[in-house]
Amino acid sequence: MVLALLLGGTLWGNDSEFPFGPFRMYSTRADPDRPVVSTRVVGLTAAGEEVRLSGGEVGLRRAEFEGQLPRLVDQPELLGLLADSYAGQHPDADPLVEVRVVQRRYELEDGRRTGEVTDSVLVGVDLEDAP
Repeated sequence: MVLALLLGGTLWGNDSEFPFGPFRMYSTRADPDRPVVSTRVVGLTAAGEEVRLSGGEVGLRRAEFEGQLPRLVDQPELLGLLADSYAGQHPDADPLVEVRVVQRRYELEDGRRTGEVTDSVLVGVDLEDAP
């Protein structure tokens, strides 16, 4: 029975059926000519200094941010909560005036970087205008 489930999951399954379905992240290959996108969350101080908010600085990891991207795009005011968390954990730091979700695209050709890198702001909130 277990072998039948494994075989069926391997042929027709997806991530939600793991461990009987393949875990696509490890069982498939990415297109070597498709860009790689890296997402980060940053805060800006009044002096224009960029402060990293992803990577555990505010209690969330990058994967957790990426899982919430659709929600953050729909409700950008939620980024203000990240600024509040940062201020609570870094009381002596300069206050943040803006929070942005930035996506960096690395262009690839045959699986190697071409050198072309572009940044784009997916969503942002100006904290000075927030209530």
